[in-house]
Amino acid sequence: MGLVVKTNISAAVKEISRQKGYSINNIADDFLPAINAKVKKVVEEAIERARANNRRTLMGRDL
Repeated sequence: MGLVVKTNISAAVKEISRQKGYSINNIADDFLPAINAKVKKVVEEAIERARANNRRTLMGRDL
């Protein structure tokens, strides 16, 4: 299951790169699966934290 959207990531890379004065405008094919795996891990950890605190709602503090 894909958690990140390629067009959103591409837009973010271009915007952040521009703001920092860099010239990175493209992303490699292996970047999206890697960032998707990281996002999935963060979500899994947030779920565990919410569970440990006896909550059924994820909150920003779970990150």
